Amino acid sequence: MSKNTLTVIEVADLLGVSTTTIYALVRERTIPFFRIRNRIFFRLESINDWIAQLEGTAVNNQ
Repeated sequence: MSKNTLTVIEVADLLGVSTTTIYALVRERTIPFFRIRNRIFFRLESINDWIAQLEGTAVNNQ
């Protein structure tokens, strides 16, 4: 069974950034996330869609 939800640490590793950057993106509501109590989680599909959207924006701005 594949894992569908990711933690802050896992998303930081996936994107190659620090956990501080992920927390900043969450605080700015830039990255798609959800909370269960005080814990922050991310759906892998949502993160992949978000990355694709960023790539499309970057291409359109060139």
